Amino acid sequence: MSQNLDARRGPSAAQLLRASMSPGQIIPFIGVYDAFSASIASRHFDALFLSGFGFAASHRGLPDIGFITWTDMLDFVGRVRRVAPRALLLVDIDDGYGDTEVACHVVRSLEELGAAGIILEDQRRPRRCGHMDGKQILDLDAFLEKLRAVLASRRDLFVIARTDASDPAEIVRRAAAFGQVGSDAVLADGITSLDLLGELRRAVRCPVAFNQIAGGKSPACGLSELRGRGASIAIYSTPCLFAAHAAMDGALRGLLESDGSIGAGSTPRTTLAQCNQLLFENLRATQA
Repeated sequence: MSQNLDARRGPSAAQLLRASMSPGQIIPFIGVYDAFSASIASRHFDALFLSGFGFAASHRGLPDIGFITWTDMLDFVGRVRRVAPRALLLVDIDDGYGDTEVACHVVRSLEELGAAGIILEDQRRPRRCGHMDGKQILDLDAFLEKLRAVLASRRDLFVIARTDASDPAEIVRRAAAFGQVGSDAVLADGITSLDLLGELRRAVRCPVAFNQIAGGKSPACGLSELRGRGASIAIYSTPCLFAAHAAMDGALRGLLESDGSIGAGSTPRTTLAQCNQLLFENLRATQA
């Protein structure tokens, strides 16, 4: 993606996202949890997902059950934007942080930061990760009131309305309502059957998104299958976080087993020179 996402010099990030969405195609958004993971992911993918799950883990060391504030998330987006200036950023804003006015303020602020889109969910607090048990959802009318306000407050930000309902009929009912009030896409999180994607595709005129997490409630599947079932956006919430978890655990276990040696038998896969190369490239990106 050669275009700069600075709205002062060209199309907005949301406009670039819409232009990237063509019939029969699917866009993968890769979940990142901090600026370092974003700088690595942006070398391989043009679209990044700023995951609430990943950020809660990295910023607070806590589960995704509502500890992240809107100011935390805006700071996170700003840091990622600086090191990955050309990436399309899709931001998880949970339930809009409780209050409709806060949600609208966050949306306007994210547009100023150059985000391409957001995901707004219909959970009520105490909230949970979409692939956890114990979720509670707002009455549909209450959520639609918030959703309408968010849609009215944006300039052109791409808004994905997410339902955490578990009953298939209720999922379809809510998704249809989200589409009718003007959402750019709909997402049913934590679904246990891919057959539901086809039902959603038939129920709405806007694109359908799908979110998968390793070990989550939804079946693991590839982009080709998702595209064939009608999904236009594939969200991968945690690949960077889970890879870092496993790699750090393995590296430190190896350090213990090698009596603290980082010699030939336990050489890390990344070296000082390689890490510095990435970090200095990030520095140049922030100065461009």
